[in-house]
Formats: sequence, C-alpha cells, structure tokens
Amino acid sequence: MFNFFTAYRQWAERHADASAGRGRPQAWQMFFPLAALHAALVLPLSLLAMFGWLPLSGLLATPAGHARELLFGFALAVVAGYLLGPLSRERMAILVTLWLAGRLALVSGVWLFASSVADAAFAALVAWLVIPRFFAAKKWRNKVLGPLIGMICLVAVASLGARHQGGWPAFALLEQGVFWLALLMTFMGGRLIAPAVNGYFKRHRNKSGAGVQPRLEAALIVLLGALPLVLWLPLGRTVAALLALVAGVLVAYRLWGFEPWQCRRRADLLAPMAGYAWLAAGLWLYGAAVMGVLPVSTALHAITVGALGTLSSAVMLRQAASRAKARPEDEPAFVPLALLFAAAAVLRLAVAFGGGQAALWSAALCWSAAWLLVAWRLVHWIAAARVGR
Repeated sequence: MFNFFTAYRQWAERHADASAGRGRPQAWQMFFPLAALHAALVLPLSLLAMFGWLPLSGLLATPAGHARELLFGFALAVVAGYLLGPLSRERMAILVTLWLAGRLALVSGVWLFASSVADAAFAALVAWLVIPRFFAAKKWRNKVLGPLIGMICLVAVASLGARHQGGWPAFALLEQGVFWLALLMTFMGGRLIAPAVNGYFKRHRNKSGAGVQPRLEAALIVLLGALPLVLWLPLGRTVAALLALVAGVLVAYRLWGFEPWQCRRRADLLAPMAGYAWLAAGLWLYGAAVMGVLPVSTALHAITVGALGTLSSAVMLRQAASRAKARPEDEPAFVPLALLFAAAAVLRLAVAFGGGQAALWSAALCWSAAWLLVAWRLVHWIAAARVGR
C-alpha cells in the first residue's frame, strides 16, 4: 500500500551509499542542522526585535517576516534535507548559499532585494530537483507529492511579493502555506508512521499494523487539498473551517488505527504520533477560530509549533540515526522533544487567553531549547555516520 514511497526511500538510501565513496554530500547532513539552528535562533531574536529590545531593521521585527521564516525558511530547508538525497558538491554549495543569502533580509533591510531573489531561487531549485523524482508514481495518491512540493515552493516565492508590494495578501499567503504544509505533514507523517509501526508489530507482536489506510489517506488528501483553495472563494473561510473539522476527525481516526498505546516502549514511534495528534488538534482549533473562539493566527500555531516542530524533529532524528546504521529507538531525545514542543504549543495558545508576554517568552524558550537539542543530536549522528562509513 505504500510501495512507491518506500521504494523511493530505499532507492535514495542505496544511491546515497553508492555515492558516499565518491564524496557526494548528503542533503540532510547540511540542511537538517541548518534548519535546527535557524529555528532555535530566529524565534527569540524575532521577539526581541518586535519588542524593540534588539536594534534590527530587518524582517525579524515584523510578525509577517517571523511567520514566513518559520514556514519557508525553516520548513523548506527540512523538505530539502529529507527529499534531495545525495548531491554534487557544486549543487550543494549553490543550494546552501542561496538558502543562507535568503536569510539576510531578516537582520537588515539593505539586503532585502538580493535576499528575496536568493530565497526565490532556492525554492525554485528545490522544486526543480525534487518534483521530477515523483513523476514515475503509478497511484494518484503517490503522484500528489510532486505537485504538493511545487505548490509549497510556489507560495514561498509568491509570499516574497508582500515584502515589496503594499497591499499583497501577506496573511492569506502565509495561511495558504500553513495548510499546504499540513497536507504534506499528513501525507509524509502517515507514510513514516505506518511502515515503522507495521515493522514493530511484526517483530514484537507477531501481527500486522493498520498500514497506510489508503482510503483515509485519499480522503485526507482531498479534504486538505481543497481547504487552501476554497479560502479564496466567497464564504471560503466558513467552508474551510468545516473541511478542517472533518479532516481533524479523520487524522485522529487514522492515528487511532496506528494503536499508539501498543507502542509505549518506543519513543521513536510515539514522537511522530504526537506530531500527528497536534495536526488533528490544529485543524479543530482552526475550525473553532473561524467560529470566533480564538484568533485564527493563534489556532494556526498548533500546526506550526506543535505539529511541525514535533513531526519534523522526529523525521530528522529518525533519518539521522538510520543513516548512522543505528536503530531509531536508540535516540534518547524523542520524549523530551515531544514534551518541549507540546509545552511551546500550549503556551503559545495560552497567549490568546491572557497568558501575555510571560507565556509568549516561555513558548519561545521551549521551542528554542527543543531545536538546540535536535541540533546537538544531529551533530552526534552525523559524526557517527561518518565514522561508520
């Protein structure tokens, strides 16, 4: 049921092993640590700049700049690290240079235009390198990933226009980015959890897991694929809220099918499941926000902080441990990371209910501590992978 995605990952790993002897660097070894350090630093620096405690003239001092960085600076680096595989040194140097140059606008408005061009070029190059790899898919569910990556990269480029053109729908484009990333996390999270749980059940419980649950996956692709599109229609936000509520139920039902209670000894499985649970919570909160219970921007933090933080860190560490020829369950950071991201998400949501600056700063500290922990563990696994090569 997940043959295409599994085959793609196996091909990438075989190709990586074959390329290691020729000195071709792995995308994850570059972009995972960069993304982790970026996430750890940008949030507290952004808060310092927004409150006027740090004299920065760049986009860090604006809520839109802060949001775009976490969506398309951090998340797109994670996507690049996970999907690009081994690259030539020249191509890797170009990608890393473009990504770093795209961050210059954060600290100085002087570099705004050059930074925007570099950021757009990075997104376009990632799309150009990744999308063709999924053309060979036979099932329509597997074909979705290519256009989905393309849409995320397209929104990343389009959102740059808000820096230069007054009146651009900055929040609308960022909201689009959140929901396209939610679909990506739903798809790839399920494709990560399902085979891992299945393998664990077969080895230790002599039974098969629920697998990918293709009908549920198809329904989620349709619902979450339609959600950002209907936002542009009249009464679109109300329709989007209904789609989000239904999708949240299906995400929770799919998670129930993975039987997390049977995996309580495997933190490496429970961590991505926790991220999947945050996806469901974020979709429900978005529906509630449209009904006026809380601000929409606050509700979206359940997806961007809880789901994106927990799922992306789990993906990073599982892949890093596997590439070091270790077992993912040997990684000790999964439980503290899940707790730190949960605390960050809850505290950020509490801001809307009177938590004030104390809750905001506490959320930022939990988020940054989590990503510093991820960066430290990535350095450990990268060193282990090089020793075991």
